[in-house]
Amino acid sequence: MGKVGVAVAAAGAAAAACVVAAAVVGRRVRRRRKWGRVLGLLREVDEGCETSVGRLKQVVDAMAVEMHAGLASEGGSKLRMLLTFVDNLPSGSEEGTYYALHLGGTYFRMLRVKLGGQRSSILVLDVKRQLIPQHLMTSTTEDLFDFVASSLKEFIEREENGSAFPLDRRRELGFTFSYPVRQTSVSSGILIKWTKGFAVEDMVGKEVVECLQQALTRKGLSVRVSALVNDTVGTLALGHYHDADTVAAVIIGTGTNACYVERMDAIIKCQGILTSSGGMVVNMEWGNFWSSHLPRTSYDIDLDADSPNPNEQGFEKMISGMYLGDIVRRVLLRMSQESDILGPVSPRLLTPFILRTPLVATMHEDDSPDLAEVAKILRDILEIPDVPLKVRKLVVNVCDVVTRRAARLAAAGIVGILKKIGRDGSGGIMSGRSRGDVKMRRTAVAIEGGLYTNYSMFREYLNEAMVEILGEDVAKHVIFNVMEDGSGIGASLLAASHASNDPDAVQML
Repeated sequence: MGKVGVAVAAAGAAAAACVVAAAVVGRRVRRRRKWGRVLGLLREVDEGCETSVGRLKQVVDAMAVEMHAGLASEGGSKLRMLLTFVDNLPSGSEEGTYYALHLGGTYFRMLRVKLGGQRSSILVLDVKRQLIPQHLMTSTTEDLFDFVASSLKEFIEREENGSAFPLDRRRELGFTFSYPVRQTSVSSGILIKWTKGFAVEDMVGKEVVECLQQALTRKGLSVRVSALVNDTVGTLALGHYHDADTVAAVIIGTGTNACYVERMDAIIKCQGILTSSGGMVVNMEWGNFWSSHLPRTSYDIDLDADSPNPNEQGFEKMISGMYLGDIVRRVLLRMSQESDILGPVSPRLLTPFILRTPLVATMHEDDSPDLAEVAKILRDILEIPDVPLKVRKLVVNVCDVVTRRAARLAAAGIVGILKKIGRDGSGGIMSGRSRGDVKMRRTAVAIEGGLYTNYSMFREYLNEAMVEILGEDVAKHVIFNVMEDGSGIGASLLAASHASNDPDAVQML
């Protein structure tokens, strides 16, 4: 090859090298741009979920105002503020044997509790879980409750085998019925509608306890249903049994709700009702709370629009375990659509509720150096393999943003309750006193639900926000007591605290 040929070849090689280099640089630039877009989306979500102390205090005030409005008139607030007619919470002096029945899904539970007459003295606890046959969920009232009553009879016979108390000796029972009910007394309520797969149409509009009571009579059981309660009220009862300073209860799990003890003179919509204690437990149904101060993103708006109940349960959709995983999924889907950092868009990312909140907790709390749990969940659940470490860290950040907002809003809701009843250090919603004029009393809140008990980052963020909102001097007087099985044990305790003094009622140890 001559000199000219060599020169031409060299020039060609140089040109080719330049082309390759340009291609490499181009790919890097495009990758940086895509990564920049993804980081921009994360910043956008973070800013949209912002929960500064100032904003949280606005939510506190809004919650207290909505509570006041809901107590003033029916339909006056997004908070229903339902009367429970429970005015006598367990004191710890209850003694004897009591039963509970919890109907709230495809299974129901029966409990037998022996109380020793001293606070926190539960001597014996027997529990049985019973599957409800599928056909009974769409059958008749009589068929459904006859099955429940027969199961309860077998439970009582087995648990009291050898007892000196025959089946015709009256027992007291607390009934947790986890469906929408319009309560008419502490032991009566009208079924509004069925949920959770039940469709026993002839029972809608009927008095729930009467239906159960008739079935118990047909089966020859002398059992008096002395309390009809929901899960949250049961949690409050259990909390008060263990700690007399308990004034409220919150459930933060798959769903969320709260209840608290209110003064009768503050319940304007039921003027004329008198209670021996001067107070009554109010079921807030706080999942339906809404305020313009809540930090709502486009992902929340889309989730709400796609839900079976749009424009309802707005607070629940931001803070409960049912929804947090799907908010994270929606953010990851948007990131995947905007760039290829997760590879081609996985069909699994398009599946609603495939990413459950326990999986979010596992990813969020993954402390392995290579975030192995995050990689496993992305691979096994979302079918996204071979995700680089920096992208796994990004996924953890998304989990953190969504969870932190939820926990801090839950804290604001709790402080809203405390503000309404004057336990936040301010003297209450109608008070003009300054914090310095108010002597703080020890205040206990019973709390139940897997989101708080099992998700440590959620719990830490909630506790941190309580201190930020209330200040350290006030927050140290507010105690969270974790409860377990308020819907069961709590119902039996309410049966005890509302039991008649009839000597035929079971009062044995």
